[in-house]
Amino acid sequence: MTSDIRGIHHAGILTSDLDGLERAYLSFGLTLSPRSRHLLNERPDEPPVPGCTANRCALFGDAYIELLGIVDATAPDPWHTRAMADEYEGFRLLNLETGDAEAADEALTGAGLRTSGVLDLERDVDTADGTRTMRARAVHIDPSSTPEGHIGVAQHLTRQYVHQPRYLDHPNGARALEAVLIVVDDPMFEDAVARYATILSTGPRRQGPLTVLDTAAARLEIVRSGDAEGVLPGEPAPAPSRLAAMTIAVEDVAAARTIVEGGGTATRPTDDGFFVSARDAYGAGLFFTAR
Repeated sequence: MTSDIRGIHHAGILTSDLDGLERAYLSFGLTLSPRSRHLLNERPDEPPVPGCTANRCALFGDAYIELLGIVDATAPDPWHTRAMADEYEGFRLLNLETGDAEAADEALTGAGLRTSGVLDLERDVDTADGTRTMRARAVHIDPSSTPEGHIGVAQHLTRQYVHQPRYLDHPNGARALEAVLIVVDDPMFEDAVARYATILSTGPRRQGPLTVLDTAAARLEIVRSGDAEGVLPGEPAPAPSRLAAMTIAVEDVAAARTIVEGGGTATRPTDDGFFVSARDAYGAGLFFTAR
């Protein structure tokens, strides 16, 4: 589709209990940015309005994990987040990174995907020089064509206000959001792989039960729902197709595991690190691996 899609912009976990979500991820040894309310618009060229959500983020310098909470159920909901949460909470959002939201939107629609058009997002953030307004642009793909989750592309306009150096040092040694694992219902699998291959302009490769799509900075891993138990044994399955897990690269796996378990969360070993169940991580399985 376009070589401008170069990696993961952010992966989002949605909850109506942002306090609890924050506590969990802090206990995993992740540094979080301060809580910030969203200003959103529903249609292109409309002014942003205060929405019902706020977030905190675990930032890695390129991609980030967004802890997204509904903090005022009476506030406007231009991005229909409450309806998403009513369906189920957990790992619900994935945005791929672009440097040109307009061009990405044109490419997505040219590939036959319905989109929201280019939407604007703002939120105030604390910086070393005082409060500044973070600005970004996003394009949402029609979720009826992506049953695995709410998928889009996003463009930083003020990256420096998001990935501030003071938030990039994590007690668990986290360095990057390395991959996202998507489970796809068997009958939809081939179409989903083709869709992401088109979006990313890359060919798939096989890695055991996984179909992998590589970008410059991260990768998407896709597995058939019928094979998911072998990759995510005993994990919850809130929907046949779903955003299921993330891979976080850390400096020292043993040290990171000590921190996570010291915070009261059980882990299980994997071939190259360890895993935290989605039951303990608010709906997102977490693989930790060394880099």
